[in-house]
Amino acid sequence: MIQSQINQHSRLALTDTLLLAKARKDLTFAQIAEPTGLSEAFVTAALLGQHPLPASAAQSVADTLDLDADAVALLQTIPLRGSIGNGVPTDPTIYRFYEMIQVYGTTLKALVHEKFGDGIISAINFKLDVKKVDDPEGGSRAVITLDGKYLPTKPF
Repeated sequence: MIQSQINQHSRLALTDTLLLAKARKDLTFAQIAEPTGLSEAFVTAALLGQHPLPASAAQSVADTLDLDADAVALLQTIPLRGSIGNGVPTDPTIYRFYEMIQVYGTTLKALVHEKFGDGIISAINFKLDVKKVDDPEGGSRAVITLDGKYLPTKPF
């Protein structure tokens, strides 16, 4: 039966356990995700308490990280989503994404509406990918792909 969380406490506690097990085993998120058959981004978000995992994926994660049956069950619950509080983020990496939306948010909105019409880009029917590429000027660049289904506003 599908279960749902009413607060973030138990999933956050599980996240601490998962991250400690990941560190002890010296694994990457990609290594944990691989046996699940799901994307690295989706599994990472699930491990950080933002998505439920299907039963088989939850069991694969548990097998990889040596977790108990309670962790398997909790990984399958629908979480109370949202990982950033109501204030401006203080973590430098998260803040830079906040800054990008502050600078480009209205541009993204205008371009989406111009190309698609009135509506939204789904964060449910959604794919995320993060790649590291060489910068021709030296160093590295991050290529972040946000791929969400467009959902038009429907008059009623």
